Amino acid sequence: MEIILRFLVLIFLLNASLRCIAQAKVLHYDFVLKEAKFTKLCSTKSILTVNGTFPGPTIRVNKGDTAFVTAIIDEALATGGDPNISDAFTVNGQPGDLYNCSSATTYRLKVDSGKTYLLRMINSIMNEEQFFGIAKHKLKLVATDASYTKQITTDYLMISPGQTMDVLLTANQSPSRYYIVSTPFADSIVPFDNTTTTAILQYNGNYKPPSSIPFPTLPTYNNSTAAENFTKRLRSLASKAHPDNALRSITRSIFITVSVNQIYCPNASCSGPYGNKLGASLNNISFQTPTIDILQAYYRNLPNVYLGNFPTRPPYYFNFTGDVGNNTIYPSLGTKALIVNYNDAIEIVYQGTNVGAAENHPMHLHGYSFYVVGTGSGNFNSKTDPKSYNLIDPPEVNTVGVPKNGWVTIRFIADNPGVWFMHCHLERHASWGMNTVLIVKNGRTNATSIRPPPKYMPPYSKS
Repeated sequence: MEIILRFLVLIFLLNASLRCIAQAKVLHYDFVLKEAKFTKLCSTKSILTVNGTFPGPTIRVNKGDTAFVTAIIDEALATGGDPNISDAFTVNGQPGDLYNCSSATTYRLKVDSGKTYLLRMINSIMNEEQFFGIAKHKLKLVATDASYTKQITTDYLMISPGQTMDVLLTANQSPSRYYIVSTPFADSIVPFDNTTTTAILQYNGNYKPPSSIPFPTLPTYNNSTAAENFTKRLRSLASKAHPDNALRSITRSIFITVSVNQIYCPNASCSGPYGNKLGASLNNISFQTPTIDILQAYYRNLPNVYLGNFPTRPPYYFNFTGDVGNNTIYPSLGTKALIVNYNDAIEIVYQGTNVGAAENHPMHLHGYSFYVVGTGSGNFNSKTDPKSYNLIDPPEVNTVGVPKNGWVTIRFIADNPGVWFMHCHLERHASWGMNTVLIVKNGRTNATSIRPPPKYMPPYSKS
């Protein structure tokens, strides 16, 4: 009898599992972003909503389901001008004490005295790099972009959009409350959100809360030296357990200029400078997003979606960081991909320019981490600057800041076949065309070739 009961239980569990598998769904959601009136921080204004609501609709799925979300927004690019400046920055979704009508929901990080905490940080702000610090507490950086670093003890961090950092925080001060603060780093002339978001580091225990919460001292918003001093301290472990694979020799050398541009509008009908649209480019090519994704076009050999002739050099050389005049303002428009062979040893020099509005550009490459082997100010000199490369313990990251009117060099092995987006992580620049696509060809085996699409993926559409 006991054996029969066990068998029936097994059959029931197997049947339940099969039903869960059979009931897995493929769900499709359309999110339309549009403006609506909304009151926040004691002010009523028009904000972007999702399907007319804020917060937007809830996506409800069960384990095993697959959800495809189509987001539609045209308004932000329609006028050709700069996007609206944000109302606030947030820490874990809360603006903090310094904004109107916001202090009641300030995020609090509660800690026990004497313990050490791992803070996993990401800058998810769309258009600003950030300085970050905690009053009277040191921060110990141990990893960036999921790669270990030599430990850095610092009073502040400088973190770019899309960049991640792992930071150790030891609660070693008198039990009290201390401000956690993040402020923008913006070294350009363009308008930006020059406000401060706060959270509170709150020690557990019985003590009298301070009448005035200590506030950290962070660099000023345009302190390029402070930003540079922080990033130049980053080093990989370069140990036996975590070897440094920085390349001593390369097979592909690529030079990419990074610029903010203008795109001509007939009759000066747009809201950018001189009635034009604001644009951006890599090697004077402003990326045009196709209606069919390039990954499917490449995999299925679809014609007329992209060109594989992204230039590995700018169309012509000039004093990139000097007086550039007006002849470099207007880029070419195109959907061009940079194609490399599997296992190529790649070096890319990103050169910032004074075209448009010069500023720091956080460049990000999907599908790869890379080594930052060198950086400097002014125009890159191919004869002298490589002599200063760090080929011993360069940091391994996937996002790197191209200094305002300066350059940075990265290296990596192209060992991940596929189609990978390369773009500035300032969202307005990405939307203006400061992008391209890196296509890494297949190797000689199945293991070194692009994987086929999953069976649940819907077929591509030509619309």
